[in-house]
Amino acid sequence: MPVLRKLHRYRFPLLLLSFWLMTVLLLGDASSLTRIQAASTWLNSDKIIVSKKTIPPLIENVRKTVLDNGLTVLTREVHSSPVVTVQVWYKVGSRNEEPGLNGIAHQLEHMMFKGTKNRPIQFGRLLSALGSDSNAFTSYDQTAYYNTAERDKLTALLELEADRMQNAVIDSVELASEKRVVISELQGYENSPEYRLSRAVMQVAFPNHAYGLPVGGTEADVQKFNLEQVRKYYQNFYTPDNAVVVIVGDFQTEPTLEAVKEIFGKIPKSQQSGVRSQESGVKSQESKARTPIVLLEPGSATLLHAVYPLPDANHPDVPALDLMDRILTDGRNSRLEQVLVESGLASDVSASVISLLEAGWYELSVTADPDQDLKKIDSVLRSAIAKLTQKGVTTEELNRAKAQLEASVILSNRDITNLALQLGNDQTTAGDYRYTEKYLAAIREVTTADVQRVATKYLKPEARTVGFFKPTQVKPTGNTEKTNSKHNTENFASGAVNTQEVAKYLPSVDLTSVPRSHTLPEQFTLSNGLRVLLVSDRSTPTVTLSGYVKAGKEFDPEDKAGLASVVAENLMNGTKTKDVLTVAKTLEDRGASLEFETYREGVRIEGDSLAADLPILVQTLADVVKNANFPTKELELTRKQALTTLKHELDDPSEVAQRTFVQSVYPKKHPLHTFPTEQSLRRINRKDVIEFKTKHYRPDTTVIALVGDFAPDQVKGLIKSEFGNWKASGSPPTVNYPADIIPEKVVSVNSVLPGKAQAITYMGNTGINRKDPRFYAVQVLNQILGGDTLSSRLGAEVRDRLGLTYGIYSNFLAGSNFGTFLIEMQTSPEDTRQAIASTRELLKEIHEKGVTEPEVETAKRILISNYIISLADPEELTHKILMNEVYGLDKEELRHSTEKIQAVNLEQVNQAARELLYPDKIVVVTAGPAVFADQGIMSH
Repeated sequence: MPVLRKLHRYRFPLLLLSFWLMTVLLLGDASSLTRIQAASTWLNSDKIIVSKKTIPPLIENVRKTVLDNGLTVLTREVHSSPVVTVQVWYKVGSRNEEPGLNGIAHQLEHMMFKGTKNRPIQFGRLLSALGSDSNAFTSYDQTAYYNTAERDKLTALLELEADRMQNAVIDSVELASEKRVVISELQGYENSPEYRLSRAVMQVAFPNHAYGLPVGGTEADVQKFNLEQVRKYYQNFYTPDNAVVVIVGDFQTEPTLEAVKEIFGKIPKSQQSGVRSQESGVKSQESKARTPIVLLEPGSATLLHAVYPLPDANHPDVPALDLMDRILTDGRNSRLEQVLVESGLASDVSASVISLLEAGWYELSVTADPDQDLKKIDSVLRSAIAKLTQKGVTTEELNRAKAQLEASVILSNRDITNLALQLGNDQTTAGDYRYTEKYLAAIREVTTADVQRVATKYLKPEARTVGFFKPTQVKPTGNTEKTNSKHNTENFASGAVNTQEVAKYLPSVDLTSVPRSHTLPEQFTLSNGLRVLLVSDRSTPTVTLSGYVKAGKEFDPEDKAGLASVVAENLMNGTKTKDVLTVAKTLEDRGASLEFETYREGVRIEGDSLAADLPILVQTLADVVKNANFPTKELELTRKQALTTLKHELDDPSEVAQRTFVQSVYPKKHPLHTFPTEQSLRRINRKDVIEFKTKHYRPDTTVIALVGDFAPDQVKGLIKSEFGNWKASGSPPTVNYPADIIPEKVVSVNSVLPGKAQAITYMGNTGINRKDPRFYAVQVLNQILGGDTLSSRLGAEVRDRLGLTYGIYSNFLAGSNFGTFLIEMQTSPEDTRQAIASTRELLKEIHEKGVTEPEVETAKRILISNYIISLADPEELTHKILMNEVYGLDKEELRHSTEKIQAVNLEQVNQAARELLYPDKIVVVTAGPAVFADQGIMSH
């Protein structure tokens, strides 16, 4: 289950972050990525002055050191924030697995959190106690562990990673428990038709290589793993000469290298050859057209998935192949987007060039409109590819693709975690941390003839493997009818997480360091009420834009639910002076992005560009929010896509559980209760869209935040010029939020969806809004209860000790006018009852007995550290600045949050637990397979 907020296009499976390409161990939130290109001439050069600095090399100041035991160390100093990331990459992935052991590298990744000889304690608790944003993943060619924390935690992180490199304890009891967790994870993937189709296609495309098997493995193989097999992989591959340590951030190189030598240098290199990959390369398949694989299974999506074999990452054709991919599928002006999506045949088309150590492939995925025939879509797809191979591409298309690709690389490497991920991935996959620099240089030399040549060479009809997913049931049998019942409960709770034990095994570190103050935003308001916040940050030549318009789903009419989202999705579909393709081209030619996403209380605006293209970003935003004209053709296309999306959501256990939960917590007529239906979407007409836009998109309910490489004075002038004539009449619309109601009993619902292997459960009730004085005490309470899936009470008990779930979290969602407390977990149907009972028992224990002083102090340290880390990410920083203003908080909140967390005391946390946790007055919703009705979960 991936945890990144955004998915972007990358060459390697690490950076693809698709859950069927790699598997991630969930510890907490992970960060995201994005996008290079020269200054635009769209605006006059005297309009705004931007930085003239050149794009810095990605390998600037990178130092490579190889220790005597073979450990490769990559270091790069970045002093923009008091944060450091420490990553350990092992050159072992599913590629190295022996027959019958598919998934063992992934299983070993899970076991690496189970403790060592020196520290017999869950490593997630240690990393969390350090305030580290930590995670791990297994891919085809590598397994990696990455940790980002305040700079004074650097040595402690090194010590922990060195300890588990050589001293991990892998015993039968923990293996049995974690195999159960892994199977839960794999069953969760089985809920996805996209995963099942991709797996079937890959097995046929690569029948003689481990690349054809799923990274996470199969349930049948995982069930059979024994202790000696897992230990063998650990002993063979977790050695310094098979590892790369990457350190990026606010540190001094020389003393840090000395520490690395001291901590890792004593670990002996491997004494054996290790388990190698099955083949030295990938066997070529017979050159003949294959009959499509057809899956007739329960689901809602009608899908096409095609795979073409490609060469390995170091092959000279890879840059041209990546540009070919961009021309085919990146943006509204791309070829496949035009012939498939804009034509109405499909709701989505995506593609990726996968470049690995031993081979690669090009994969194309199409989500069809339900009324369309997959054979027709496949014919259109093949015709578009044939046209490219026969007639080539234009210089304009190639230049746009180069701009998009270069921009994606630069913008994706703005924060230290992702910069280190790029270095580690380049070193382990391509064998050279300088790979991306060389790759970008090669991109600039690619010609139109090169693109046509590689398309002709690799996209041969006889080379591809294609699969169709045809759903056998399109309507789920879910039911949101509520029943009151009491669960049978058992005493599964194990009490508080032992903070003294954590402290006993924690490496020595100064936990009282004072965080560096962050620059406060410069704020101004236009005469029309538009509020703007600016933070100049010259560390990278990029800009991040975040905005908010109070035009969210709360304003949806009950009979036309979905209207707010339809309006936001159509803003980029044309203005008074530009059609849809011109608007898109303006941004795509520069590798910039601008998106609108609708939430309950507002519409979020997100944009990224190079600093030189900031005028383009701002002017495009101003044009679409002021002048969107909602062409009928695009409006109808959006409706079709919304209907397709709705159909898929109603077959997704997570989406169904969330919808049912919210509608069970909030009664009819409440602004949160309304969700789109097929009928409500069909009722929406162009007049509704225009009226909603006119009424709700107003400068006096809009906030814009900008962080990046710019001069604030000139940006003020630009914004005044572009937004100053935006007018609104009358007072802004308002919506009434009734008083929250806590249910009198446990309200339980089980929505049964055909063909699902894993159940998703949401449980909770109403909570607090953002301005509630208990807000920070509640954050501390939540961190203790379920802030992450390994170190929290819920994680330690339900996931780690009982092995009932792949992931369990709690959250207090706090909006301007509402709050929701919820717990989310993924379980096998046979484990759902026990997981719910255990969770309710823990809620009861904390409600009645409270938490402990050491738990509070540990949670506060974690929250403060995580907050400081988040400010090092431009997107996170911009979002925090924006939402502080939206919630009506003082701009000083950016600095004072850590002080407010620190001021929380034990009594405040326990009072919040007494007032907000109701184990016997709670809504419990499970979606997916049927669970046990005779144990208190009512099936419908």
